[in-house]
Amino acid sequence: MDLVIGPLDLPAHVDEALAVQAIAFGLGPDEVAVRRQIVLRHMAHPGARAFGATVAERLVGFVYGMPNDRTHWWSTVVQPYLRAQGNEHWLDDSFVITELHVHPAHQNRGAGRALITTITDTATQPRSILSAIDTESPARALYHSLGYQDLARRVLFPSAPRPYAVMGAPLPLLRG
Repeated sequence: MDLVIGPLDLPAHVDEALAVQAIAFGLGPDEVAVRRQIVLRHMAHPGARAFGATVAERLVGFVYGMPNDRTHWWSTVVQPYLRAQGNEHWLDDSFVITELHVHPAHQNRGAGRALITTITDTATQPRSILSAIDTESPARALYHSLGYQDLARRVLFPSAPRPYAVMGAPLPLLRG
């Protein structure tokens, strides 16, 4: 079946998207309920946008992001880690990949790559930043292949059980 990447009205499809995230990221119902409110709040920010990956008109992956704002919670958490590595300037004039998830049955087929390159191709900022669980994983391998480099590692988010890495890449992303 053909994978289709296109703009996603995320507020209208938030439950469908979070069902994908819950499976891909192992979230329980309480975590999904919290993330639902976060996604809806994020999508109200200027410049926020989302893209979906569909197969047979069924959502199998999504990405969303927005221009970075140093007053946002994520930036306030990662800023001291970036400053310690001399990378604080990455918070300025950057497009943040807030979430990127692909249903496990559709991983390793190019959906994640297509989603992240599509959303960053629409960014006017010269660079992109994101955070990912700080382990050698297929997701981090994908980000590295696109030109993302580690800007800070062992970043601790409140209530997150595992440390994260903050990664950044100049735009446009590498193709390969």
